[in-house]
Amino acid sequence: MVQPERFRLGALVKTIVDELPARRRRTVCSTGRRIEIRGQAVKLDGTLIPIAAAGISLLRKLAEQPGRVGARDELLLSLPGGGSDGHAVEVAIGRLRASLDDPRIVETVVKRGYRLST
Repeated sequence: MVQPERFRLGALVKTIVDELPARRRRTVCSTGRRIEIRGQAVKLDGTLIPIAAAGISLLRKLAEQPGRVGARDELLLSLPGGGSDGHAVEVAIGRLRASLDDPRIVETVVKRGYRLST
């Protein structure tokens, strides 16, 4: 449990600002590259890259277990707003790969889904 040093609104805000990003951050390695997933961006080998909401949601889901295949239906549920069209996953993965500028990071597993390369 984290609490501010002083019981003042300013101290509370500072504590939240300091703690919240660290809780939403996740670091994984893929294809020999260090990927730090942040709020709406990815730090890829030290370079900050903004990522669309759908892409960051998929990347977070895949990063839970790198190397594990995420089925399209499972990934569809992780998209903002849920969705009902499997094509939305394919489009979001394509845009994510384009943003990361390294298509090897997210692999397609034919007839099964996608996974984060290890």
